[in-house]
Amino acid sequence: MAPTVLQGLPAQVYGQCRVLVLGSMPGAASLQQARYYAHPRNRFWPLMAALCDFDASLAYARRMQCLQRAGVGVWDVIGQCQRAGSLDAAIVRGSEVVNPLPALLSQLPQLQAIACNGAAAHAAFVRWVQPALPPLAVGLPVLALPSTSPANAAWSLPRLLQRWQQLQPWLIAPARPANPAPAGMTGQDS
Repeated sequence: MAPTVLQGLPAQVYGQCRVLVLGSMPGAASLQQARYYAHPRNRFWPLMAALCDFDASLAYARRMQCLQRAGVGVWDVIGQCQRAGSLDAAIVRGSEVVNPLPALLSQLPQLQAIACNGAAAHAAFVRWVQPALPPLAVGLPVLALPSTSPANAAWSLPRLLQRWQQLQPWLIAPARPANPAPAGMTGQDS
């Protein structure tokens, strides 16, 4: 299979973003569906659902809203490249065009951590983005987390969750009622 020029997905980052999750470059299924982490065996959505307390089977737009409410943004280090297939190892060296992350980071005053989804994302961040970080982003924790990709089959979902729980202190907890009524109760006096 010959390498093809691929264009990444737009950033899903909001003003209240506290944690920015960066992949390397979306896989073929994600690009085809124009949705982050669309491959059915990618563990990103079950993992984030567990961390941010939402149902991983929600429609894509709702899952993105849940991430936004939790203070999580999603993008990739690489915005364009040549690649055959979906593997990071198939990216043609020298074809990478990096997303404008330094400009984005300078617009996120609430940002508290950057989480790289996999070794390739972390290596690309360190190589191309870290040297150009804006003053606001210097000193932010940059976590190299294990990839949620199905290609990283050695990591089970529970094992991934254990490592990704490092993000927990920066996530915005979902709002819950102070004293929820027991099932079947309306909260009114009888």
